[in-house]
Amino acid sequence: MKVPTGLIGCLVARTAFDHQMRLNLSAPAVGGGHGVDAELIVETPFLLRDAGGKWHELAPGSGVHLAPVLGLFEQSITAVDVQDRGALSIEFGDGASLRIGPDPQFESWHLIGRGMSHLIIGPGGEEHWER
Repeated sequence: MKVPTGLIGCLVARTAFDHQMRLNLSAPAVGGGHGVDAELIVETPFLLRDAGGKWHELAPGSGVHLAPVLGLFEQSITAVDVQDRGALSIEFGDGASLRIGPDPQFESWHLIGRGMSHLIIGPGGEEHWER
């Protein structure tokens, strides 16, 4: 699977919460063509470091406890990495970061949309990541 480096430079255009946590990500096209219009969907617990450096252990479906994610709105993605079996790390322009590891029983995260490959991290994670 390919690491989604096409997310670098994307802005968080929308945050949404229910039994999942969703970030809509967008970037205009460079030199013509189509830009990125994608959605990161998180279905299992994750870590968020806010712009002030405080770490939050969060879980989709936990209502008001997801409020720290609102700080990602309109932030630019500066780095993306996937390690091990699908542990996703995203860094943002204000110093915030997001960490989502694979879950042994459930899909932990997936990325869908225009301008990048569709990725699903299934139960136990995925192998063979390409940079």
